[in-house]
Amino acid sequence: MLKAGIIGTGVIFDLNVQGYLNNNDVEITCLCNRTVEKAEEKIKKFKLNKDIKVYSDYKKMLDSEVLDIVEILLPHHLHAEAVIYAASKGIKGITVQKPMTLSLDEADAMIKACNDSGSILSIYENFVFAPHIMKAKELIDQDYIGDPSSIRIKVAMGAKGGWDIPESANKWREIPEQIGGNSEKGSPVLFDYGWHGFVLGRWFFGEEIEKVFAWTDNYQGIDAPAFVMWKYKENKKNYHVIPQYGNMEFALMPELEIPSKYYPSDEFIEIIASRGLMKINQATSIGNKMSESPIFAPIVIIRDGKVETYSDFEMDWKNSFINATKYFIDVVKNNKEPILSGKQAKEILKFNLAAIQSAKLRKDIYLKDMN
Repeated sequence: MLKAGIIGTGVIFDLNVQGYLNNNDVEITCLCNRTVEKAEEKIKKFKLNKDIKVYSDYKKMLDSEVLDIVEILLPHHLHAEAVIYAASKGIKGITVQKPMTLSLDEADAMIKACNDSGSILSIYENFVFAPHIMKAKELIDQDYIGDPSSIRIKVAMGAKGGWDIPESANKWREIPEQIGGNSEKGSPVLFDYGWHGFVLGRWFFGEEIEKVFAWTDNYQGIDAPAFVMWKYKENKKNYHVIPQYGNMEFALMPELEIPSKYYPSDEFIEIIASRGLMKINQATSIGNKMSESPIFAPIVIIRDGKVETYSDFEMDWKNSFINATKYFIDVVKNNKEPILSGKQAKEILKFNLAAIQSAKLRKDIYLKDMN
Protein backbone atom coordinates (compact mmCIF):
# COMPACT_ATOMS: atom_id res chain seq x y z
CA MET A 1 0.00 0.00 0.00
CA LEU A 2 1.07 3.54 -0.71
CA LYS A 3 1.66 5.66 2.37
CA ALA A 4 0.07 9.11 2.40
CA GLY A 5 0.42 12.15 4.62
CA ILE A 6 -1.97 15.10 4.60
CA ILE A 7 -0.88 18.61 5.54
CA GLY A 8 -3.79 20.73 6.77
CA THR A 9 -6.98 19.43 8.38
CA GLY A 10 -9.37 22.35 7.92
CA VAL A 11 -12.91 22.21 6.53
CA ILE A 12 -11.88 21.05 3.04
CA PHE A 13 -10.14 18.03 4.59
CA ASP A 14 -13.60 16.54 5.13
CA LEU A 15 -13.98 16.21 1.35
CA ASN A 16 -10.38 15.48 0.40
CA VAL A 17 -10.13 12.59 2.83
CA GLN A 18 -13.07 10.74 1.24
CA GLY A 19 -11.02 9.08 -1.49
CA TYR A 20 -8.64 7.54 1.06
CA LEU A 21 -11.35 5.89 3.14
CA ASN A 22 -11.63 2.12 2.66
CA ASN A 23 -9.08 2.30 -0.16
CA ASN A 24 -6.91 -0.81 -0.50
CA ASP A 25 -4.23 1.01 -2.49
CA VAL A 26 -3.28 3.61 0.10
CA GLU A 27 -3.24 4.31 3.81
CA ILE A 28 -2.96 7.61 5.65
CA THR A 29 -0.02 7.29 8.01
CA CYS A 30 0.32 10.87 9.26
CA LEU A 31 -1.46 14.20 9.48
CA CYS A 32 -0.23 17.70 10.10
CA ASN A 33 -2.09 20.69 11.45
CA ARG A 34 -0.82 23.72 13.32
CA THR A 35 -3.38 22.90 16.00
CA VAL A 36 -2.78 19.22 16.71
CA GLU A 37 -6.13 18.80 18.47
CA LYS A 38 -7.98 19.58 15.21
CA ALA A 39 -6.13 16.81 13.40
CA GLU A 40 -6.92 14.40 16.22
CA GLU A 41 -10.60 15.33 15.92
CA LYS A 42 -10.53 14.38 12.24
CA ILE A 43 -9.04 10.99 13.09
CA LYS A 44 -12.01 10.32 15.36
CA LYS A 45 -14.59 11.82 12.99
CA PHE A 46 -13.57 9.65 10.04
CA LYS A 47 -12.58 6.60 12.10
CA LEU A 48 -9.02 6.69 10.79
CA ASN A 49 -6.28 4.45 12.14
CA LYS A 50 -5.59 5.39 15.74
CA ASP A 51 -1.87 4.88 15.12
CA ILE A 52 -1.70 7.78 12.66
CA LYS A 53 1.00 10.17 13.78
CA VAL A 54 0.07 13.82 14.16
CA TYR A 55 2.47 16.75 13.69
CA SER A 56 2.18 20.50 14.12
CA ASP A 57 5.05 21.23 11.71
CA TYR A 58 4.89 19.74 8.21
CA LYS A 59 8.66 19.91 7.79
CA LYS A 60 9.13 17.71 10.84
CA MET A 61 6.53 15.35 9.42
CA LEU A 62 8.28 15.11 6.07
CA ASP A 63 11.66 14.73 7.79
CA SER A 64 10.40 11.86 9.94
CA GLU A 65 8.00 9.90 7.72
CA VAL A 66 8.56 7.70 4.67
CA LEU A 67 5.75 8.69 2.30
CA ASP A 68 4.67 7.97 -1.26
CA ILE A 69 2.02 10.70 -1.38
CA VAL A 70 1.66 14.03 0.33
CA GLU A 71 -1.51 16.08 0.02
CA ILE A 72 -1.18 19.80 0.76
CA LEU A 73 -4.30 21.59 2.05
CA LEU A 74 -2.73 24.87 3.10
CA PRO A 75 -3.53 28.54 2.35
CA HIS A 76 -2.38 29.72 -1.08
CA HIS A 77 0.73 31.59 0.01
CA LEU A 78 2.18 28.42 1.56
CA HIS A 79 1.79 26.16 -1.48
CA ALA A 80 5.14 26.81 -3.14
CA GLU A 81 7.25 26.38 -0.02
CA ALA A 82 5.46 23.18 1.00
CA VAL A 83 5.70 21.62 -2.48
CA ILE A 84 9.38 22.45 -2.82
CA TYR A 85 10.15 21.00 0.61
CA ALA A 86 8.18 17.82 -0.13
CA ALA A 87 10.04 17.44 -3.43
CA SER A 88 13.37 17.78 -1.62
CA LYS A 89 12.39 14.71 0.40
CA GLY A 90 11.81 12.67 -2.75
CA ILE A 91 8.06 12.24 -2.26
CA LYS A 92 6.82 10.41 -5.37
CA GLY A 93 3.40 12.08 -5.61
CA ILE A 94 2.63 15.63 -4.45
CA THR A 95 -0.87 17.03 -4.80
CA VAL A 96 -1.67 20.59 -3.76
CA GLN A 97 -4.90 22.56 -3.47
CA LYS A 98 -5.88 25.21 -5.99
CA PRO A 99 -4.80 27.75 -7.02
CA MET A 100 -1.36 26.37 -7.81
CA THR A 101 0.47 29.27 -6.14
CA LEU A 102 0.57 33.08 -6.10
CA SER A 103 2.90 33.84 -9.02
CA LEU A 104 4.35 32.39 -12.21
CA ASP A 105 7.84 32.57 -10.69
CA GLU A 106 6.73 30.40 -7.78
CA ALA A 107 5.07 28.02 -10.23
CA ASP A 108 8.37 27.66 -12.11
CA ALA A 109 10.18 26.95 -8.85
CA MET A 110 7.65 24.26 -7.91
CA ILE A 111 7.89 22.61 -11.32
CA LYS A 112 11.70 22.65 -11.27
CA ALA A 113 11.88 21.19 -7.77
CA CYS A 114 9.60 18.31 -8.75
CA ASN A 115 11.40 17.71 -12.04
CA ASP A 116 14.74 17.62 -10.23
CA SER A 117 13.50 15.14 -7.62
CA GLY A 118 11.38 13.02 -9.97
CA SER A 119 8.24 13.86 -8.00
CA ILE A 120 4.86 13.88 -9.75
CA LEU A 121 3.22 17.26 -9.14
CA SER A 122 -0.55 17.57 -9.48
CA ILE A 123 -2.79 20.51 -8.67
CA TYR A 124 -5.94 19.04 -7.12
CA GLU A 125 -9.05 19.68 -9.20
CA ASN A 126 -12.24 17.85 -8.30
CA PHE A 127 -14.56 19.53 -10.80
CA VAL A 128 -13.28 17.55 -13.78
CA PHE A 129 -14.03 14.33 -11.87
CA ALA A 130 -17.69 15.02 -11.11
CA PRO A 131 -19.58 12.19 -12.89
CA HIS A 132 -21.83 14.45 -14.95
CA ILE A 133 -18.95 16.77 -15.89
CA MET A 134 -16.95 13.74 -17.04
CA LYS A 135 -19.90 12.61 -19.18
CA ALA A 136 -20.25 16.06 -20.72
CA LYS A 137 -16.56 16.09 -21.64
CA GLU A 138 -16.87 12.59 -23.12
CA LEU A 139 -19.75 13.70 -25.36
CA ILE A 140 -17.84 16.76 -26.55
CA ASP A 141 -14.73 14.69 -27.30
CA GLN A 142 -16.91 12.27 -29.27
CA ASP A 143 -18.04 15.16 -31.49
CA TYR A 144 -21.61 14.49 -30.33
CA ILE A 145 -22.69 18.11 -30.71
CA GLY A 146 -20.09 19.06 -33.30
CA ASP A 147 -17.29 21.59 -33.16
CA PRO A 148 -17.65 23.69 -29.96
CA SER A 149 -17.53 27.46 -30.45
CA SER A 150 -18.73 28.96 -27.17
CA ILE A 151 -18.75 28.15 -23.48
CA ARG A 152 -20.55 30.12 -20.79
CA ILE A 153 -19.97 29.38 -17.12
CA LYS A 154 -22.28 31.07 -14.62
CA VAL A 155 -21.20 30.83 -10.99
CA ALA A 156 -24.03 31.53 -8.57
CA MET A 157 -22.75 32.43 -5.11
CA GLY A 158 -25.06 32.41 -2.11
CA ALA A 159 -24.40 33.58 1.43
CA LYS A 160 -26.83 31.40 3.37
CA GLY A 161 -26.87 27.64 3.77
CA GLY A 162 -24.08 25.14 3.43
CA TRP A 163 -21.70 23.88 6.05
CA ASP A 164 -20.60 25.88 9.02
CA ILE A 165 -17.13 27.34 8.49
CA PRO A 166 -15.50 28.89 11.58
CA GLU A 167 -14.80 32.59 11.10
CA SER A 168 -11.19 32.02 12.11
CA ALA A 169 -10.74 29.56 9.23
CA ASN A 170 -11.39 32.29 6.67
CA LYS A 171 -9.27 35.06 8.20
CA TRP A 172 -6.33 34.41 5.88
CA ARG A 173 -8.64 34.93 2.87
CA GLU A 174 -8.98 38.56 3.90
CA ILE A 175 -5.22 39.17 3.63
CA PRO A 176 -4.14 40.09 0.05
CA GLU A 177 -0.63 38.68 0.49
CA GLN A 178 -2.10 35.31 1.48
CA ILE A 179 -5.18 34.95 -0.73
CA GLY A 180 -3.31 36.20 -3.80
CA GLY A 181 -4.56 37.75 -7.03
CA ASN A 182 -4.84 41.51 -6.92
CA SER A 183 -1.81 42.55 -4.89
CA GLU A 184 -3.63 45.54 -3.40
CA LYS A 185 -6.93 43.99 -2.34
CA GLY A 186 -6.64 40.28 -3.00
CA SER A 187 -8.99 38.28 -5.21
CA PRO A 188 -10.98 35.77 -3.14
CA VAL A 189 -13.44 35.21 -5.99
CA LEU A 190 -11.41 35.23 -9.20
CA PHE A 191 -8.25 33.71 -7.77
CA ASP A 192 -9.72 31.27 -5.26
CA TYR A 193 -13.19 30.04 -6.16
CA GLY A 194 -12.73 31.16 -9.76
CA TRP A 195 -9.83 28.75 -10.37
CA HIS A 196 -12.32 25.95 -11.05
CA GLY A 197 -13.97 27.97 -13.81
CA PHE A 198 -10.64 28.79 -15.44
CA VAL A 199 -9.78 25.07 -15.42
CA LEU A 200 -13.12 24.12 -16.98
CA GLY A 201 -12.85 26.84 -19.60
CA ARG A 202 -9.57 25.43 -20.88
CA TRP A 203 -10.20 21.72 -20.22
CA PHE A 204 -13.56 21.39 -22.00
CA PHE A 205 -12.21 22.75 -25.29
CA GLY A 206 -8.66 21.49 -24.93
CA GLU A 207 -7.29 24.68 -26.47
CA GLU A 208 -4.91 27.38 -25.34
CA ILE A 209 -6.16 30.84 -24.44
CA GLU A 210 -5.07 33.79 -26.58
CA LYS A 211 -6.45 36.78 -24.68
CA VAL A 212 -8.74 37.66 -21.81
CA PHE A 213 -10.79 40.63 -20.62
CA ALA A 214 -12.33 40.91 -17.17
CA TRP A 215 -14.44 43.30 -15.14
CA THR A 216 -14.94 43.09 -11.39
CA ASP A 217 -16.79 45.11 -8.80
CA ASN A 218 -16.56 44.98 -5.01
CA TYR A 219 -19.16 43.68 -2.59
CA GLN A 220 -18.37 43.57 1.11
CA GLY A 221 -14.67 43.20 0.42
CA ILE A 222 -14.81 40.52 -2.29
CA ASP A 223 -14.06 41.01 -5.99
CA ALA A 224 -17.59 40.34 -7.24
CA PRO A 225 -19.82 40.59 -9.17
CA ALA A 226 -17.29 39.70 -11.85
CA PHE A 227 -17.32 38.93 -15.55
CA VAL A 228 -14.54 37.32 -17.59
CA MET A 229 -14.34 36.86 -21.37
CA TRP A 230 -11.67 35.09 -23.37
CA LYS A 231 -10.70 34.04 -26.88
CA TYR A 232 -9.12 30.71 -27.71
CA LYS A 233 -5.99 30.58 -29.81
CA GLU A 234 -6.43 29.83 -33.51
CA ASN A 235 -3.89 28.32 -35.88
CA LYS A 236 -3.74 25.89 -38.79
CA LYS A 237 -3.27 22.87 -36.52
CA ASN A 238 -6.45 23.47 -34.54
CA TYR A 239 -8.82 24.79 -37.19
CA HIS A 240 -12.40 25.25 -36.02
CA VAL A 241 -15.56 25.94 -37.97
CA ILE A 242 -16.24 29.04 -35.89
CA PRO A 243 -13.73 31.05 -33.79
CA GLN A 244 -13.95 29.94 -30.16
CA TYR A 245 -14.83 32.22 -27.25
CA GLY A 246 -15.76 31.80 -23.63
CA ASN A 247 -17.20 33.82 -20.78
CA MET A 248 -17.67 33.37 -17.07
CA GLU A 249 -19.87 35.30 -14.67
CA PHE A 250 -19.76 35.37 -10.87
CA ALA A 251 -23.20 36.41 -9.63
CA LEU A 252 -24.09 37.09 -6.00
CA MET A 253 -27.27 36.04 -4.19
CA PRO A 254 -26.79 37.30 -0.63
CA GLU A 255 -30.44 36.81 0.39
CA LEU A 256 -30.99 33.34 -1.07
CA GLU A 257 -30.66 30.33 1.21
CA ILE A 258 -29.14 27.46 -0.73
CA PRO A 259 -29.72 23.90 0.50
CA SER A 260 -26.25 22.41 0.52
CA LYS A 261 -24.11 19.99 2.49
CA TYR A 262 -21.07 21.91 1.28
CA TYR A 263 -20.63 25.41 -0.14
CA PRO A 264 -23.77 27.51 -0.81
CA SER A 265 -23.04 27.96 -4.51
CA ASP A 266 -23.30 26.30 -7.87
CA GLU A 267 -21.96 26.39 -11.41
CA PHE A 268 -24.10 26.26 -14.56
CA ILE A 269 -22.43 25.64 -17.90
CA GLU A 270 -23.65 26.09 -21.45
CA ILE A 271 -21.68 24.89 -24.47
CA ILE A 272 -22.68 25.75 -28.02
CA ALA A 273 -21.26 23.77 -30.91
CA SER A 274 -21.81 23.49 -34.66
CA ARG A 275 -24.54 20.82 -34.42
CA GLY A 276 -25.97 21.21 -30.95
CA LEU A 277 -26.21 22.88 -27.58
CA MET A 278 -25.41 21.42 -24.16
CA LYS A 279 -26.59 22.68 -20.78
CA ILE A 280 -24.99 21.38 -17.59
CA ASN A 281 -27.40 22.20 -14.79
CA GLN A 282 -25.65 21.19 -11.62
CA ALA A 283 -22.40 21.08 -9.75
CA THR A 284 -21.85 21.91 -6.09
CA SER A 285 -25.26 22.33 -4.49
CA ILE A 286 -28.30 24.05 -6.04
CA GLY A 287 -28.32 21.67 -8.97
CA ASN A 288 -28.71 18.69 -6.68
CA LYS A 289 -32.01 20.10 -5.45
CA MET A 290 -33.06 21.27 -8.91
CA SER A 291 -32.33 17.86 -10.41
CA GLU A 292 -35.05 16.33 -8.27
CA SER A 293 -37.27 17.80 -10.98
CA PRO A 294 -37.09 16.45 -14.57
CA ILE A 295 -37.07 20.06 -15.76
CA PHE A 296 -33.45 20.43 -14.65
CA ALA A 297 -31.66 17.25 -15.67
CA PRO A 298 -27.90 17.38 -14.93
CA ILE A 299 -27.20 17.43 -18.68
CA VAL A 300 -29.56 18.60 -21.41
CA ILE A 301 -28.63 18.41 -25.10
CA ILE A 302 -30.47 19.94 -28.01
CA ARG A 303 -29.35 18.16 -31.18
CA ASP A 304 -30.91 17.18 -34.53
CA GLY A 305 -34.19 18.82 -33.57
CA LYS A 306 -34.50 16.75 -30.40
CA VAL A 307 -33.99 17.32 -26.69
CA GLU A 308 -32.03 14.67 -24.78
CA THR A 309 -31.42 14.45 -21.05
CA TYR A 310 -28.82 12.60 -18.97
CA SER A 311 -29.68 11.99 -15.34
CA ASP A 312 -28.15 8.72 -14.18
CA PHE A 313 -25.31 10.13 -12.08
CA GLU A 314 -24.11 10.04 -8.51
CA MET A 315 -25.31 13.46 -7.40
CA ASP A 316 -23.40 14.02 -4.16
CA TRP A 317 -20.57 16.50 -4.76
CA LYS A 318 -18.24 14.45 -2.59
CA ASN A 319 -18.00 11.92 -5.44
CA SER A 320 -15.95 14.41 -7.44
CA PHE A 321 -13.40 14.42 -4.60
CA ILE A 322 -13.42 10.64 -4.26
CA ASN A 323 -12.83 10.24 -8.01
CA ALA A 324 -10.09 12.89 -8.05
CA THR A 325 -8.18 11.24 -5.19
CA LYS A 326 -8.51 7.72 -6.61
CA TYR A 327 -7.27 9.05 -9.95
CA PHE A 328 -4.18 10.60 -8.36
CA ILE A 329 -3.41 7.42 -6.44
CA ASP A 330 -3.50 5.55 -9.75
CA VAL A 331 -1.23 8.20 -11.30
CA VAL A 332 1.35 7.65 -8.56
CA LYS A 333 1.10 3.85 -8.63
CA ASN A 334 1.55 3.70 -12.39
CA ASN A 335 3.84 6.70 -12.86
CA LYS A 336 1.45 8.62 -15.13
CA GLU A 337 1.18 12.32 -15.94
CA PRO A 338 -1.81 13.84 -14.12
CA ILE A 339 -4.58 15.79 -15.83
CA LEU A 340 -3.41 18.99 -14.16
CA SER A 341 0.35 18.63 -13.93
CA GLY A 342 2.58 21.46 -12.78
CA LYS A 343 3.19 22.55 -16.38
CA GLN A 344 -0.50 22.49 -17.28
CA ALA A 345 -1.52 24.19 -14.04
CA LYS A 346 0.93 26.99 -14.76
CA GLU A 347 -1.09 27.75 -17.93
CA ILE A 348 -4.27 27.92 -15.83
CA LEU A 349 -2.46 30.21 -13.39
CA LYS A 350 -1.40 32.44 -16.27
CA PHE A 351 -5.01 32.54 -17.55
CA ASN A 352 -6.28 33.37 -14.07
CA LEU A 353 -3.71 36.08 -13.36
CA ALA A 354 -4.33 37.61 -16.80
CA ALA A 355 -8.01 38.04 -15.90
CA ILE A 356 -7.09 39.71 -12.61
CA GLN A 357 -4.65 42.02 -14.38
CA SER A 358 -7.29 42.85 -17.00
CA ALA A 359 -9.82 43.80 -14.35
CA LYS A 360 -7.26 46.11 -12.79
CA LEU A 361 -6.06 47.72 -16.03
CA ARG A 362 -9.43 47.62 -17.85
CA LYS A 363 -7.98 46.23 -21.09
CA ASP A 364 -7.41 42.99 -22.98
CA ILE A 365 -4.48 40.95 -21.72
CA TYR A 366 -2.68 38.59 -24.11
CA LEU A 367 -1.35 35.53 -22.34
CA LYS A 368 1.85 35.60 -24.41
CA ASP A 369 2.68 38.87 -22.61
CA MET A 370 2.35 37.32 -19.14
CA ASN A 371 5.73 36.68 -17.55
